[in-house]
Amino acid sequence: MVLASDQAYRKRIDSRLSFDEGRRLYRLQFQALGTACSVLFALEDRPRAIAFSDAAVEWVGVFEGKYSRFLDTSLLSEVNRKAGEDWVQVDEDFEHLLALCDDLNFMTHGQLDPSGMPLIGLWDYRRKRSELPSPEEISVAKSLVGWQKVQRRPGEVFLPEKGMCLDFGGFGKEYAVDKVAGLAVEYGIGNCLVDFGQDIHVLGTPPDSPAWHIGLEDPTRPGTTWTGLALLQGGGVATSGDYHRNFVLGGKRYGHIIDLSTGYPVANGLLAVSVVARSCLEAGVLSTAAFVAGPEGGAELMEANFGAEACFVSEHSNYQTSRFYEYVVQS
Repeated sequence: MVLASDQAYRKRIDSRLSFDEGRRLYRLQFQALGTACSVLFALEDRPRAIAFSDAAVEWVGVFEGKYSRFLDTSLLSEVNRKAGEDWVQVDEDFEHLLALCDDLNFMTHGQLDPSGMPLIGLWDYRRKRSELPSPEEISVAKSLVGWQKVQRRPGEVFLPEKGMCLDFGGFGKEYAVDKVAGLAVEYGIGNCLVDFGQDIHVLGTPPDSPAWHIGLEDPTRPGTTWTGLALLQGGGVATSGDYHRNFVLGGKRYGHIIDLSTGYPVANGLLAVSVVARSCLEAGVLSTAAFVAGPEGGAELMEANFGAEACFVSEHSNYQTSRFYEYVVQS
């Protein structure tokens, strides 16, 4: 289903396609999903490269137009507006995302919860504040959170309590990255790197190198890299941390990642967790869940997910799962 609002939103996305003669790579760049989006890909057929670029931008525009809670015209916003009031009709794509939420909520032991917005909004790092949320405010927000509260029946969804709110931000960008990578395959592109705000999915290898090289940002010095990864066989990379999005009050820093079990921002000594997995979606949800769980619990979570490897970065030390070293570029 394509809503009129989807079409209007898609027209507002400005994209730019260029070609690097030296690397023999096309680069598609545009702004969407609240971040800078980039797609590098190798293709000899320029008309098909243009067609793929148009299709990728269109798909992202429709996705954002439909599922962004920041757009009043989105279907997700309609679901949230009707919280505590009425059921909302949704299509098969929306139902697919809700089913995906079931799987991700289970995989992350409840940490990925699309109903967590009341708590996340309470701790919004962009808000000007002179005091922290009170225990009473946190308690009220926690009472509105719980994926099991969301009611569904074929073609409809209902949030039963006023103030409940769904947000797909915990996995939506990573999901979109994987979808654009899949779209590249449909257009016959075997060598591709999709990067939406450092959430990444790679296919094949670039024409000028045996692997895609990806730098990991140093959380102690944002804007610089502390190491690089080489991906030889495709897969996803994502990093979760609170070193960019936070606020300081009373000399203490409070990050944007909330532990839904406590209602407070995560404060376990970790600065960032980077994960390499089979998809960007898997890497993204595992990196966030591992960040919340902390070094020991996060390591146990990673070991329980075959094929995923992680690096945990704290102020004074780094810890890697057993095979993360296989991806690290040796200097």
